[in-house]
Amino acid sequence: MAAIVSLIQVLGNVLTLIIIADSLLSFVLPPYHPAREALGRILYPIYAPIRRVLPPVGMMDLTPLVVLILIQVLEAILIGAIRG
Repeated sequence: MAAIVSLIQVLGNVLTLIIIADSLLSFVLPPYHPAREALGRILYPIYAPIRRVLPPVGMMDLTPLVVLILIQVLEAILIGAIRG
């Protein structure tokens, strides 16, 4: 059971770091840079459903922030359910 909890935490942390890296790189690299394209291929399937619901706020894309919050909530729910 502890291994499953650790796996959930590691996956949540890795996904969080990928989202943060993508967000930071969006400020310094052009959209067609290979690193940004690779991160985009990973994150687009996660971002797409939220972007359909969440309208853009000016020039800001709040999708990564929403996904980060959802990751934390989902992680807490899954770990809580496992621990009973």
